[in-house]
Amino acid sequence: MIDNYSEKWIGIEEAADHLGVTKDTIRNWIKKTDIPAHKIGKLWKFKCSELDEWVKSGKSAID
Repeated sequence: MIDNYSEKWIGIEEAADHLGVTKDTIRNWIKKTDIPAHKIGKLWKFKCSELDEWVKSGKSAID
């Protein structure tokens, strides 16, 4: 398991690539779901481990 503190932050484009979706889908999820996104300045940042846990929890499914 990756130590969450040493894991690097990724941007929207890398998060979209990691999850196999578009950048627009990531932006939609930021607005409509509890995706684990962190705003740093004007940029949204993510940790792959948090995204993976979020998907596994089933919370990525939008009604």
